[in-house]
Amino acid sequence: MKIAFGGRCKCSNPMLRFHNEKKIVQSPLIKQNCWEFLRCGREPGGEKAEKSGICPASVETSVDGLNGGKNGGRICWAISGTFCARVIEGFFAKKQLSCRSCVFFKKVREEEGFINFHPVKYLVSI
Repeated sequence: MKIAFGGRCKCSNPMLRFHNEKKIVQSPLIKQNCWEFLRCGREPGGEKAEKSGICPASVETSVDGLNGGKNGGRICWAISGTFCARVIEGFFAKKQLSCRSCVFFKKVREEEGFINFHPVKYLVSI
């Protein structure tokens, strides 16, 4: 793949559009899960999964597809035991302030828009 140094990718893939310091940045059309965006490494097969454990958001299938994510990857704030700010968080009632100020929560809320966004409709306690 050739990259135009002016910022546009010359390839035909519409999902890969921008070049920033030798790294392709995906367009907003691709919805990232929390472990992809935050790079925590706690998804199955992730670099920190064996040491820190697998994050419940990455394997919680009951909320698969909400906000366009895989398993709980785009509704992690509603899942107990997720790893936020380097601390394993408890129930949503205790972690909601930190989640609502999280850059990923804000990103999902913006991408989904008011009508499609599922903030806490489904709470999962593991």
